[in-house]
Amino acid sequence: MFVSIKIKKTSLMALLLVLLLIVVAVSLLPNSLPVAAQPEEKEYIKWVDFDVPASLMKRVMEIDIETHDSSAHMRWVDTLAYLGAKYGGDFSKYKKSDLESLIEDVQNGESIASIGEDMKYYAYYKQAYAAVLNGFLGEYEIETEAGWEKQYGLKAYSPIAKTFPYDDYDDFGASRTYGYDRKHLGHDMMAAVGTPVVAVESGIVEVMGWNQYGGWRIGIRSFDGIRYHYYAHLRQNRPFAEDLAEGQTVMAGDVIGYVGRTGYSAEENINNIDESHLHYGLQLIFDESQKEGGSEIWIDVYEICNLLRSNQSETVRNDETKERTRVQNFREVIPEDCFTLSKGGG
Repeated sequence: MFVSIKIKKTSLMALLLVLLLIVVAVSLLPNSLPVAAQPEEKEYIKWVDFDVPASLMKRVMEIDIETHDSSAHMRWVDTLAYLGAKYGGDFSKYKKSDLESLIEDVQNGESIASIGEDMKYYAYYKQAYAAVLNGFLGEYEIETEAGWEKQYGLKAYSPIAKTFPYDDYDDFGASRTYGYDRKHLGHDMMAAVGTPVVAVESGIVEVMGWNQYGGWRIGIRSFDGIRYHYYAHLRQNRPFAEDLAEGQTVMAGDVIGYVGRTGYSAEENINNIDESHLHYGLQLIFDESQKEGGSEIWIDVYEICNLLRSNQSETVRNDETKERTRVQNFREVIPEDCFTLSKGGG
C-alpha cells in the first residue's frame, strides 16, 4: 500500500511539472501570432418610428422651398430632425414657437447642424428622417408646351391617381389573422376596383407578381436603395400597367397598376379580400439583412399619405387598350450609384 501511494504522488508531481512547462512555453510565444478574425458587427439603424403630422411636414416643406436659393436654406429633414431630437420623437409636444425660434437662429447666421451638435439624438433623427423623406422633395423636371421645365419642390405623389376618390384612416398596427396573428404594417386606401395606382417615388421595380397575403403586388425600391414601396391587392386578371416589368425604372407619378381585392390565397388570381382597396406600405432598409425576416422596419405612412393627397398624378385613359397613363411627363436625375437588382434586390 505504501508503494502504491508513492507511485501516485510521483505521477502527480510529473503531471504538474509538464503543465508548468506548457504555461512557461506559451508565455514566451510572440504576441503577433495570428488570431482567427471575428466578423465585425455592422452599425445601422434597427428601428424607426415616424409620427410627424402632415401639417408640420407641409410647413417645414414650404420653408425648405422658400429658402432653397438663399444662404439660410432650411432643409426639411434637418428641421424635422431638430424637432424630433427636441421632443424625443413625440410630436404631440410640438410648439410653433420652437420652429419660429429655429427659423430666427438660422436667419441670424447659425446652421441647424451646428445647433444640433449639442443635442443627444440629433444625428439619429437626421439619419432616420432622411431615410423616410429623402426622395420626396428636391429637383425635378416637368414637360410643358415650351419643353422641359426645371422645378424644386415636392416630387412624390399620392399612391391614388387624381380625381379617383378613396377613404382611409390610420390603421397601422391593427391586427390581421390570415395565415397567422400579426400586425398590419401598411396603410389601406379604400377605392373602387380599377382605380389607377401610381408610383409614390421614382425607383426600380424590384418585384412584381403573386403573394398569398398581398395578392397581385408590386415592390419598388428607391434609387438610394433605402426605401421599399409596396403596393398590394391589385386587380384580378389585369393588375399591372402594360409593359411593366421587374428591373424597370419608373418615375414618380407613373401608373403602375390598378386597385383590386386579390390576396389571402395560395392560389393565384383569387379575390379573397372583402373590400377593394390598395395596401400601401413603406419599408426602410439600412442593411440588406433587414429586407425580409424579423428585422424588417415598416413605418406608419398615414400622415405621409395625407401630405401627398395634395399632389396626385392626373391620368388619361386609352380607349383602345383601356390602360391609363399620366397626363404630364415627369423626370428626375437617376444617380450613377443607383440601386439595381444585382446590388441586393430581387
